[in-house]
Amino acid sequence: MFIRPIAYDHPDAVKLNDEVQAEYAVRYGDDGDATPMDAADFRPPNGTYLIAYDEDGTPVASGGWRRQDANGAGHEDGDAELKRMFVIASMRGRGLARRILAALEDDARDAGRVRMVLETGDQQPEAIALYTSSGYEPCVKFGYYREYESSMCFAKRLRP
Repeated sequence: MFIRPIAYDHPDAVKLNDEVQAEYAVRYGDDGDATPMDAADFRPPNGTYLIAYDEDGTPVASGGWRRQDANGAGHEDGDAELKRMFVIASMRGRGLARRILAALEDDARDAGRVRMVLETGDQQPEAIALYTSSGYEPCVKFGYYREYESSMCFAKRLRP
């Protein structure tokens, strides 16, 4: 298993994003996550996007962060917003999400971000368990889904 930075619009990233969108559709009964996203959001120093590959070079997990500062959507100055954390079904339970999360936190901290934030939904208990066991705590809702009852937001201070 190896993790490497990759462009958000790279074909491997698009493939995993399509898979996570299909999973969101099953869990929430809609067309997936409509949060506006741009590949430029994940270019250093304003963000990064990581993919884990298996020994055959198949993309099996992803995640990224993008810079956010105080805005009308509820972010605070110094935020790094976690996006598109995903592990394909056959690779779950092996610690890949935890490894990607730790790498993203380190990268955001190195980029001067002070808080990692994320939005997830109440139909993703595995994600909620990962984040809470990694030190994330509920926070004021932010982002595209902040008005949705099913939306859950979490934050973690990034220590220097």
